[in-house]
Amino acid sequence: MTTKRRGMTEEAADAAIDQACRMLRMPTIRNSFADYADRAGHEQMSYRGFLAEVLLAECDDRARRRSERRIKAAKFPREKSLRAFDFDANPNLDPAVIHTLAKCEWVQKGQPLCLIGDSGTGKSHLLIALGTEAAMAGYRVKYTLATQLANELVEAADEMTLAKTIARYGRVDLLCIDELGYMQLDRRGAELLFQVLTEREEKASVAIASNESFGGWTKTFTDPRLCAAIVDRLTFGGTILETGTDSYRLAQAAKQRTT
Repeated sequence: MTTKRRGMTEEAADAAIDQACRMLRMPTIRNSFADYADRAGHEQMSYRGFLAEVLLAECDDRARRRSERRIKAAKFPREKSLRAFDFDANPNLDPAVIHTLAKCEWVQKGQPLCLIGDSGTGKSHLLIALGTEAAMAGYRVKYTLATQLANELVEAADEMTLAKTIARYGRVDLLCIDELGYMQLDRRGAELLFQVLTEREEKASVAIASNESFGGWTKTFTDPRLCAAIVDRLTFGGTILETGTDSYRLAQAAKQRTT
């Protein structure tokens, strides 16, 4: 049985729309339908045009909220964007290459990305910014520090939940590992990290930022064979970007002191 709606007052119509939007979980339309209706009347918009406007607004807002949830779930330590990256300050990086990476085809293909360079050259900025781009594109992303990940895996092994933890890291589309090479990892932590990389090999992307060239990774992974295997996992079929040795953060700080 349907309810007759002819002759409904505007007040009753507004109440009905509000209730229907709540039931259908359409908060954007519920909050904005009056403005859209007023504009539609002013612009003499057709019924179909008005319906398209409000539905597209709801879809756009849902997409935005999903992106925000994925970015929040990634647990980036701070906000960084490609728009805010100063390419002029770091001539080692080709903007065209970075913007190609921002299209996330490498994430779709499960390829790795390595950002290598000294402190202050933009590695972490790019790692977070590209991870954010991937989250906005619909991919599941997780950010972690290398030492933090190794410690988490060791704790999981002690608590007999290692398989569950490795599987959880295996499910994300892009795993961003920052500060790889800053601190030495003990053999157990390094081996467990290798298990995570093996779980993801040629299936899902890993992006890392390191202040050490690959030749210096033996400081972090003291077993030469394990170190070589990890380098192989992180470079095969992937992209390696060198951000250089000159810290533009330090240069900017020095410039500010002299002005």
